[in-house]
Amino acid sequence: MRDNLLKRRLAAGGRALGCWLDMVSPLAAEIVALAGYDCVMIDHEHGPGSLMEAIGQIHAISGTSASPLMRVPWNDPVTIKRALDLGVEGLMIPAVSSAEEARAAVAACRYPPAGVRGAAYGAIRASRYGLDRDDYRERVNDNLLLICQIETLQGVEAIPDIARVPGVDVLFIGPYDLSGSAGKLGGYDDPGVRQVIDRAERAILDSGVCYGGIPSPVRSMARLLDVGCRLVIAGSDVGFVRNGALQEVRAFRALVGAG
Repeated sequence: MRDNLLKRRLAAGGRALGCWLDMVSPLAAEIVALAGYDCVMIDHEHGPGSLMEAIGQIHAISGTSASPLMRVPWNDPVTIKRALDLGVEGLMIPAVSSAEEARAAVAACRYPPAGVRGAAYGAIRASRYGLDRDDYRERVNDNLLLICQIETLQGVEAIPDIARVPGVDVLFIGPYDLSGSAGKLGGYDDPGVRQVIDRAERAILDSGVCYGGIPSPVRSMARLLDVGCRLVIAGSDVGFVRNGALQEVRAFRALVGAG
C-alpha cells in the first residue's frame, strides 16, 4: 500500500492544506488536487455522495500527490469500515465528545486484536482487490490518519482525555457546530463563542496532538497557522464555483448598469 505521506508530514511537525469536496465530482476533485492541495476531504457528513461515487473521486486524484480523506457521517463502525475498504488514507470523525467515543473510533478503524474492524482485505479496493493483501493487513493500522472533530462543549472539556487515546492523530475544531453547541450558531463574534473556541484551541495545543482547523470569519488561515494549527482544511469545491460565479455575475451587472 502507498505510504501515507500526509500522516508522516504531520507527525514530523509539518503543515498541510486540504480542500473540502461536496460536489460529488471527479472533475472538481482532480482540479483541486492538481492545484497542489496536500489532501482532499470527501465529505460524507454533509455532501450527497455515495461510496461508489467516492471511488470516482479517489480515482481522479490518484495521479497526484494529494491524500484522499473522507469525513464519515457519524462515529459508526459500519460506516467507518465501508469507508476504509475504499482505500482512503484518512478519516474524519464528527463530534467526538469523550475519550470513550475516541476509543470507539480507533477500534472501528483497526483489525483485531487492536480493534473490531471486519476483515475482507483479500478482496477490498484498499488492498488492490487482494493483490496487496498481506502488506495491507500488516500496515493499515499504523498507516491510517485519524482525525477527531471537536464540535461540542462536552468535547472541549474532554480534549485532554481524547488526546491521550492511542491512535488519534489530529484534533480538529469544527467552529460551526461548536458555536451551535454554545447556543450561538454562527455567532463567531459573540464573546462566549470566542472564549469556547479559544479554550479548545489552547487545550489541543497543550496536549501535543496535531491541531487541525477550518478558517472562520474571526480565525483566518494566517491566524490558525500563527498559533500552531498544522492541518488547515480551508476552501471547498462548492465555494470555489459559487464565489467565482458570483464574482463574474456581479462584474457583468456592474458593467451593464454603468453602460
